[in-house]
Amino acid sequence: MDVCVIGAGYVGLVTGACLAYLGNQVIAVDIDPARIDLLKQGHVPFFEPGLLELVKNSVKAGCLDFSNDLSTAVKKSKVIFIAVGTPSLANGEPDLSQVITVAKEIGAALEEDRQRADGGRGRADGMRADKSRPYTRIIVNKSTVPVGSGNWVEMLVAQGMQLRQPVGVAVRTSDKLSGNDAPAFAVVSNPEFLREGSAIVDSLYPDRIVIGSSDQSAIAEMRNLYQPIIERNFAVPAFLSNLSVRTDDIADAASCQEKTERHPLVPFIVTDLPSAELIKYAANAFLALKISFANEMSGLCEKAGADIREVTKGIGLDKRIGRHFLNAGIGWGGSCFSKDVHALIESAREYNYSTPILEATLSVNERQRKVLISKLQEELKIIKGRTIGLMGLSFKPNTDDMRDAPSLTIINQLLKMGAFVKAYDPVSNAACRAHNPDLAIAYCDNVLSLAKDCDALLLITEWDEFKQANWQAIAQVMKSPLIIDGRNILSEEEIRQAGLTYRGIGH
Repeated sequence: MDVCVIGAGYVGLVTGACLAYLGNQVIAVDIDPARIDLLKQGHVPFFEPGLLELVKNSVKAGCLDFSNDLSTAVKKSKVIFIAVGTPSLANGEPDLSQVITVAKEIGAALEEDRQRADGGRGRADGMRADKSRPYTRIIVNKSTVPVGSGNWVEMLVAQGMQLRQPVGVAVRTSDKLSGNDAPAFAVVSNPEFLREGSAIVDSLYPDRIVIGSSDQSAIAEMRNLYQPIIERNFAVPAFLSNLSVRTDDIADAASCQEKTERHPLVPFIVTDLPSAELIKYAANAFLALKISFANEMSGLCEKAGADIREVTKGIGLDKRIGRHFLNAGIGWGGSCFSKDVHALIESAREYNYSTPILEATLSVNERQRKVLISKLQEELKIIKGRTIGLMGLSFKPNTDDMRDAPSLTIINQLLKMGAFVKAYDPVSNAACRAHNPDLAIAYCDNVLSLAKDCDALLLITEWDEFKQANWQAIAQVMKSPLIIDGRNILSEEEIRQAGLTYRGIGH
């Protein structure tokens, strides 16, 4: 199938590369010429395990191309994914400016293509003259957008078409994509559920595929597009064959092939547009809530002398609750949870509906980022003049994403308190420098250089390298023997045996 993905960012590039791997002809479009040039040169603009190889293989197979020309890409494609960013505005609402621009440009391209098919003649009914040439398109909202955006995008596309039409020609859309009077387009919601660090596995081996539409022809086309994923009947990519299928708090030992054998069919959920849009927001909000709940309980555990690790293990074995996303620590970060929870709160306010649970989820997460500072003060008393080392910078492992990373909150607080801050991340040093050029910290190349002369080390990101650290060697170069584990993933026994003081979260 001919596919266009507009937005070669995290979601768009991963989606496009995976669809190309399955044999579709994919054009990834982006407004940034530098990004397109980078992709054409065989590079990717961010770190994601396996993505570079997947992109290179798909390009080599002739299934993936990159372009700045949205109009041409749309005209060549049957399915058009909108995968542009929707970052938060200052008031918490999502910034939909990129969606507006893209939707109108899609409409303009569709109208130009329709007029070309009609031999340059505009028609008063907005339909094609050449009945033998279908030019219907499916426009897929992959960007995370508020409830009601499907109808809104349809309006924007129609406005874009209207701008390209001769005077007196009206745009008509229909609920059907087949028949002699096929409409120009149909809008479908298809939310993404990708986790940074395991996005390719999540794309090719998803827990479910959600389609929001009332158009049976559009639904059938989307099912056809995703059929290889639904039936799991494609070959496991060679570079993923030994990659663990990650979850939030464990690395599942099952390979991709084993997952295929355990779950032969992926649920294909068809619903209305508003429900599909809300599924995405509700899913992320609930995951954020689980983490905030674990963090709130961790504070109570410290007061009562309990161990949050045992508490979450005990409640997580209840199948109604589940063990995933019950990790206590320094809170969640990244581009999704905060943005989506804020957007959901703002959507509810439009209906004069209060969301105290969602608001508490945010406040608990904000409070949790200050926990490490409190523990430092308890142990060192005075922070001014101390040297503090951060183990990790990205908001989670297996990515270089620094958006809303807890490390930045902690660094800025330490600098404000007069500390000298050092940091080492196996992947994210360069990204942190690039996005925070004024951050007055020292970047290190390995754990030992980080630990040298430090009064304390703070575990921020749960990279495997840190789990396997040589604590005996680290103890030899530190100024003071303090390790604060912000993710509860280090071996307390090994750290204490090395003569170091260990502090965790909630125990």
